[in-house]
Amino acid sequence: MEKIAYWHPVQDNMGSCQRFIKRLSDIIISAVLLILLSPVFVILYICLRSSSGKNVIFKQERIGKGGKPFMLYKYRTLKEHHEEDEPMLTPHSDPTKSTKLQLFLRKTHLDELPQLWNVIKGDMSLVGPRPERQYFIDKIMEVDHGYEYIYLMRPGVTSEATIYNGYTDTLEKMVKRLHIDIRYLQNRTLALDARIMFDTVASIIKGKKL
Repeated sequence: MEKIAYWHPVQDNMGSCQRFIKRLSDIIISAVLLILLSPVFVILYICLRSSSGKNVIFKQERIGKGGKPFMLYKYRTLKEHHEEDEPMLTPHSDPTKSTKLQLFLRKTHLDELPQLWNVIKGDMSLVGPRPERQYFIDKIMEVDHGYEYIYLMRPGVTSEATIYNGYTDTLEKMVKRLHIDIRYLQNRTLALDARIMFDTVASIIKGKKL
């Protein structure tokens, strides 16, 4: 792929006041969801523990705001004897590698629920670019150094790219996702965040593959 150049600096459209409100909203909404969904967390934990083994929560290093690494949490969606942290671009849809419950969690994105704790900790936001591993960031940066602009934002549980770009299973789609994330940075507002969250929930209910 040809390397992409940026002739003008990219600026964050969200001012300090909106960023403060966004962070406060992240904390409140995530805390409320953790309380309301606590029965779901318990049920999923018990079901995964009985069907998949004791290591129910999967942790993986991702790169966040300012280029700082953090541990992302999610429900494990691969059988324990398979490496889930090896760099790979293909979706884990192989029934030999995942149980039916794990495949269901991936399809419905319920495996992402533990990331609400990442939001409360300050690693992530409800809306923002999806966090990536350093291995793939390096690959993206080889063709588009614009990934540096992603470090201006906390990564998100969902994003515009999640809704409109689908699962990023190729480098080309990763670069396209980057451009969508940069466009979000240039245009983001609290109203836009609300629309993205609404569209995400609607897409999941409709069964759209994200």
